[in-house]
Amino acid sequence: MTLLDYPEHVACTVFLGGCDFRCPFCHNFELVEWSGNHGMSDEEFFDFLKKRRGLLDGVAITGGEPCLRKDLPDFIANIRDKGFLVKLDTNGNHPRMLELLIKQKLVNYIAMDIKNSPEKYAETAGLIALDTDSIMESISLIINSNLPYEFRTTVINEYHDDNSFHGIGHMIEGAKKYFLQSFVDRDTVPNHNLSSPSIDDLNRYRDIVSDYVEEALIRGTD
Repeated sequence: MTLLDYPEHVACTVFLGGCDFRCPFCHNFELVEWSGNHGMSDEEFFDFLKKRRGLLDGVAITGGEPCLRKDLPDFIANIRDKGFLVKLDTNGNHPRMLELLIKQKLVNYIAMDIKNSPEKYAETAGLIALDTDSIMESISLIINSNLPYEFRTTVINEYHDDNSFHGIGHMIEGAKKYFLQSFVDRDTVPNHNLSSPSIDDLNRYRDIVSDYVEEALIRGTD
């Protein structure tokens, strides 16, 4: 159960394995190439949900990258049929799946990670190269979806500076809500040579992006 992952709702979080990014700061890196051998089956998951009707408002689907799962629309439809709202977390690299979910009105809230400005995107995602056209298409789909949504960036000293947030601002210009969240090291993070920004840096970055979006906020500093 989570009171944090789905804004203003009591939810559970389901983690789907597999990801096409290799972010060096990922908290769930064990899921990147995860086979699912030790996980919960779909049947067990839906049995879990059945027992929590009236206790939970919704389900937050995260990963890994959920949009890699080809049966994601059916999986979500099954959740919705049981009376739960659905929040989707995505890296934005699969606009066709995102477009399908939006058109079929399967998701109630979308949260998309914005890794960095375009010129630093591949490096921050742990890749040699990345065509950011897919990222930009997903941003446009989300902004024009008429759904509640957020964009968010995990801020790391080694990857982000003022120019990063000017670039991010241009990418998500006109967005309603954007969150900055400070990197926190954990045992599951693949690169332990990364460091968190100061609150002064976070405030400055927020102020930069505020010129481009309706609301820019810092998450998790209380």
